[in-house]
Amino acid sequence: MDRVGRWAFIVGLVICVLAAFLSFSWFSFVLVGLGLIVGFLNVSLKEAQGFLIAAIALTISASAVQGLPLVGELVTNIMAGVVVFVSPAILVVAVKALLETAQN
Repeated sequence: MDRVGRWAFIVGLVICVLAAFLSFSWFSFVLVGLGLIVGFLNVSLKEAQGFLIAAIALTISASAVQGLPLVGELVTNIMAGVVVFVSPAILVVAVKALLETAQN
């Protein structure tokens, strides 16, 4: 299962880059599904806090790169895909952390 999570992460990032150049309506659905897999399989409860902080920072900074000259639009499009990919993982990890906290 560990390999599935790793491959889901790699494929998700590749699709984020491809989505910046190509426009297919199914990209978002695939990214959400891969994000869910990553959230369930890749992030343990010990890693949850660091993952959530990094993911929130990434999500917030995604729009900040828009003003970069020459590459701003391309980077913004890639980051938009990354946000779609990471958001379901954020949701899964946050719920797992809340459930763990509630049990203790």
